[in-house]
Amino acid sequence: MHDIRSIRENPAAFDAALARRGLAPLSAEILAIDEKSRAIKTQLQQGQARRNEASKLIGQAMAARDMTTADALKAEVATLKDQMPALEAEDRDTGDALTALLAAIPNLPADDVPQGADEADNVECTRWGTPRTFDFTPQDHADFGPALGLDFEGGARLSGARFTALRGQMARLHRALAQYMLDTQTGTNGYEETIVPLLVKDDALFGTGQLPKFAEDLFKTTDGRWLIPTAEVSLTNLVANQIVPTDSLPLRLTALTPCFRSEAGSAGRDTRGFIRQHQFEKVELVAICAPEDSTAEHERMCAAAEGILQALALPYRKVLLCTGDMGFGARKTYDLEVWLPSQDTYREISSVSNCGDFQARRMNARYKPEGSKQTMFLHTLNGSGLAVGRTLVAVLENYQQADGSVIVPDVLVPYMGGVTTLQPR
Repeated sequence: MHDIRSIRENPAAFDAALARRGLAPLSAEILAIDEKSRAIKTQLQQGQARRNEASKLIGQAMAARDMTTADALKAEVATLKDQMPALEAEDRDTGDALTALLAAIPNLPADDVPQGADEADNVECTRWGTPRTFDFTPQDHADFGPALGLDFEGGARLSGARFTALRGQMARLHRALAQYMLDTQTGTNGYEETIVPLLVKDDALFGTGQLPKFAEDLFKTTDGRWLIPTAEVSLTNLVANQIVPTDSLPLRLTALTPCFRSEAGSAGRDTRGFIRQHQFEKVELVAICAPEDSTAEHERMCAAAEGILQALALPYRKVLLCTGDMGFGARKTYDLEVWLPSQDTYREISSVSNCGDFQARRMNARYKPEGSKQTMFLHTLNGSGLAVGRTLVAVLENYQQADGSVIVPDVLVPYMGGVTTLQPR
């Protein structure tokens, strides 16, 4: 959500930021509705004030036995009373229209976000690790994974395309990855482990920006709740409609949850394998902080995600997304892309975003700065630390052997009960 006062004060800057997102100017339309809304509110306030004043004058006129004046005032009050419901309805409609318009506009990019149309214009920041040189042709995980316990056929029989069952050693490796990530983010990086609801109401998804624009990408239950597409929704909304004590900031939260996405916009891409699923697990990171701390918090969160990849010795690169490739709610985003030998390229495994006060405005999450009488909106950040399924794919492909076995990364061996190699069945 955007600050209407900021748009009033500098509409040209607002339109310029929208242009960086590839959007047409909207300030004139917004301010026209805003002006109408304020005029109606003024009319309502004036009408209410006059009605209260006239009501008092009626009593005075009656006391003075001035019935002519009293009757005229009664007629005026009746007219005002009749007009008020229509004005109140118009006020609601205009306010709803303004809210709907502002809610549909994406976050404005930070000044240091590169201009661009799509992922081709993203800027590589760093690379870590050197892709392995194989003495055989590396295979796609979708080809050798079934012998290790990736049951694509079983998942599809149960639920359809883009569902997978994991069995035996593959299920244990998935659990080991998730547990290692969660232990690292809590024990090393100071995020508070949280168990959150997987079903949420409309307000929660509106708060983090998935609704109303991206409803088709979500799964909805018959009782009107939604399955979360990421734990970001539940974690961030823990501060919705709250004034968070300053001494508790920054809040750093993490959760390991299933995530559910219909992936309506992804038809035809990654239809094979375990990369793009309707149901997957992810260790999510969320930070909630004062505005002056969000830039440093963004870098810290990205480093927390990178640390997992480094510990697993998986080559990756860090990319700063351009204006045309950022998500709806982000003002600045880093993507971490892990090396996949079968594709001979880097693929996204984590997206770490600073949302500024965009989500906080939508969910009315505030704090009161030290020494201030006024509350301010918080800044929110989120990122994957990491997506468990995609990390599983990266481990399988980077650690695969010519005989179809897979070496278990050293840091995972304790979580695997000492197992050092996955053997094909």
